[in-house]
Amino acid sequence: MKTMQRIASIAVIAAVLVSVAGCSGMSRRDRNMVTGASIGAVGGAILTGGSTLGTVGGAAVGGVIGNEIGRR
Repeated sequence: MKTMQRIASIAVIAAVLVSVAGCSGMSRRDRNMVTGASIGAVGGAILTGGSTLGTVGGAAVGGVIGNEIGRR
């Protein structure tokens, strides 16, 4: 079971890196929001043991924080 979680975590990190590379046409605020959502999703998944609700909640909170940071 731990091996599957590790593989899933690596897959999510790889997806985040690929998605961030596709942000070249975005504004700085948009990039911060996407980065925050990605980091929040990974954090939520890790903290809740991979639950869907934790992943989505982490993405939502991270996106809001990234958006607010992008305002400055």
